[in-house]
Amino acid sequence: MNLLRKTWGIVIAVIISSCHSATFDTISPDGTLKVGVVTTKDGDYGKAAFVVHYKGDSILFRSELGLETDAQKFAGNLRLKSVSEPKSVIDDYRMITGKRSHCVNEASERVYSLENDEGQTLEVTFRVYNDGIAFKYGLKAISDEEHIINEYTAYALPQGSKRWIQQYDPGYEKFFPLSTDGKLANRPEVDLWGYPALIEPRDSVFVLITEANIRRGHCGSFLYNGDNRDNYQVRLGDKKLAFSGVWESPWRLLIAGSLADITESTLVTDVSDPSKVEDTEWIKPGMVSWIYWAYNHGSQDYQIVKEYIDLAVKMKWPYDLIDWEWDVMRNGGNIQDAVKYALSQGVKPLVWYNSSTNWIGPGPLFRLNKKADREKEYKWLSDMGVAGIKVDFFSGDSVSTMNYYIDLLEDAVKYKLMLNFHGATIPRGWQRTYPHMMSVEGVYGAEWYNNTPVLTNRAAEHNATLPFTRNVVGPMDYTPGTFSDSQHPHITSYGHELALPIIFESALQHMPDRPSVYYDMPEPVKKLLSDLPAAWDDTKLLTGYPGMEVVMARRKGDVWYIAGINGTNEPRTLCFSLKDLSVAGKKITLFEDGTDDRSFAIEENLPLSEDEMTLEIKCLPRGGFVAVIK
Repeated sequence: MNLLRKTWGIVIAVIISSCHSATFDTISPDGTLKVGVVTTKDGDYGKAAFVVHYKGDSILFRSELGLETDAQKFAGNLRLKSVSEPKSVIDDYRMITGKRSHCVNEASERVYSLENDEGQTLEVTFRVYNDGIAFKYGLKAISDEEHIINEYTAYALPQGSKRWIQQYDPGYEKFFPLSTDGKLANRPEVDLWGYPALIEPRDSVFVLITEANIRRGHCGSFLYNGDNRDNYQVRLGDKKLAFSGVWESPWRLLIAGSLADITESTLVTDVSDPSKVEDTEWIKPGMVSWIYWAYNHGSQDYQIVKEYIDLAVKMKWPYDLIDWEWDVMRNGGNIQDAVKYALSQGVKPLVWYNSSTNWIGPGPLFRLNKKADREKEYKWLSDMGVAGIKVDFFSGDSVSTMNYYIDLLEDAVKYKLMLNFHGATIPRGWQRTYPHMMSVEGVYGAEWYNNTPVLTNRAAEHNATLPFTRNVVGPMDYTPGTFSDSQHPHITSYGHELALPIIFESALQHMPDRPSVYYDMPEPVKKLLSDLPAAWDDTKLLTGYPGMEVVMARRKGDVWYIAGINGTNEPRTLCFSLKDLSVAGKKITLFEDGTDDRSFAIEENLPLSEDEMTLEIKCLPRGGFVAVIK
């Protein structure tokens, strides 16, 4: 092996010439994570792969790299041409929304140049952070218009690894069932899977697979394991991606470490483009009263719409969402009357729209698809005083759909409209690039109590899985806090339901229940719901395991909100330490399960001493609690 160092501008590369396999490692700043890129085969050319080590032990095996266009192929015919010297990359930025207001992360970055047997070059940039790994492809076109037709990235898991992955669904509304064989118990033929995918390759060591920084011209992707159940290959949402000049893929992400490392990570936004919005004063997270859950067609009725505006007033929530079918509102008023009434009460209205790309059902329809129509609608809304819109029923992860999301976001800035996407793909970092993207559904949420009976018996386990899967990657509009029943009952406790608006992060937190239910809550519960923030300065996982339990602490200012849930059907004691929160000498108010699942046990303003930093909270089956420390 001959190693020759050459300087290309400011890039120092290691030039490799060998007929044997070669490995050059990229190591996280703290030395915890290590990635090696390997080429193997007898002779100069072969497959290119990467291996991942955590604290010295392998957690991902030889995971293939590669890409193919209609003019160039980089798969099975590659050798490592050069490797840049490591450089430090530091992410330091502020967020208006999310799990942390000040995000700081550091990585070591290297660029691996892979050459195929035609002399063409594919660059793979790896960044290794203390809490994960990001990599992306870079490719120069050799024709005026070229098309990406395949990506060969494949994540190779140790056999028998525990995994929590949802079956791929364009709206990302599925459960995350535990598996050790890469199959669904009731549907073994399923082989397409959506992000994020949580893996436990070793005891107490986890990897969350996802992607980030979708730009205009990108499609989303998902995972396929039909050929090998422990090998998850990246499949693109479009069969052909046109490009010219230089093309870069989105970042492929592996968040890695303990469950605390997973849940507290901001890696999805760390690698995403900085904010494109200069004036952000109009972007305000907050609680929202929401009409749909209890009254499916309620936005047709002006009088019911007013009841939810009045609810926002009494609960001191800043927003009210007027949902689908407002374009046929009757019974004493129309949408203009409803907006005017909300504003007169000091409540900012949000308004629902159909994306008109997937289900051409309830209206209003076709008002946002073309730029001229969209700008006209945005101006009308802004002039009326509407603060934001919810856009629903998108059509998957294609380039055209991704471009439509970006069109909606970019045109909304001029009119100072916040956006919430429903029936939509999962967040992939746009919450940083477009900070007025406040929330995304992309989850099997409480709305499903209105659709089928399935959620009733699975909700507790599902709710205790989401903090380690879907909600890690960005805001999640689950619509938590369903104390009463709609078409199908809930069997989670009141304590469990009260915990969800804290455990689940969403910059617009939609409260779905009937006004009378909130009015009948004990006064301390009403005050808690009135005071709840919807964006946080810090987030910490205090304890948990997917599907079993979770205790999450979130801080706003100098107040810590702690919430925990039992995901099992048996009584459970949640044990956790407050030591890392620095709360000795402060006072704690506890909202625990009462004598039955429809009551609370409340203790207020209890002093916390230095020797009381470990709490044990007894929960009912499917129970939960909230603690406020200030």
